[in-house]
Amino acid sequence: MINKVVLVGRITKDPEIRQAGSNNCCNFTLACNRRYTNRDGNREADFINCVAWNQSANYLSSYARKGNLIGVEGRIQTRNYDGQDGRKVYVTEVVCDNVTLLESRNSQGNQTSAPNNNAYNNSNNNSYQSNNDQTGGNYEDPYLDTPTLDISSDDLPFY
Repeated sequence: MINKVVLVGRITKDPEIRQAGSNNCCNFTLACNRRYTNRDGNREADFINCVAWNQSANYLSSYARKGNLIGVEGRIQTRNYDGQDGRKVYVTEVVCDNVTLLESRNSQGNQTSAPNNNAYNNSNNNSYQSNNDQTGGNYEDPYLDTPTLDISSDDLPFY
C-alpha cells in the first residue's frame, strides 16, 4: 500500500510550535494553487491541513513565515476525537516527513537571512540535511559508491 503526498504551496499563517506530550508539534495550513483556472479566469487554491513533528516543527517555527513557499513530503492521516457537543470529529491532515523552504526570506522582502533550500527530514534519522552543501555537514550521498546496473527495459515491469 502506498500513502505518499508531495505538496508545494504557501503557508497561510506564521507557524506556532506547541508541546504534545514529550514531542514538539506544529500545525499549519498550506495553500496550493490548482492547476487550472475557473470560469472567471482566476486560479483557485486548496487549503490543506498539515502537521509537523519535532525537528521539522522547530524548523518551521524558526524560519517559515506566512506567505513562504514550502515543499512538503508526507502521508495522509485521518484521526478522530470527541467534540464538545459529544459528536465524533474527524480530521484529515498531511503528516510531514520532510519539510523544505523553497525560497529565502529575502525574496519575501525580509532583511534577515534564513537557510535557503534546507530541509528537515523526519523519515530517516531526524537529521538536518542541506540540499546546497552536499560535501559537508552530515549529508551522505547513499548512491555515491553504488555501481550502476545494466538492466534491459524488457526486465522492467512498468516500462
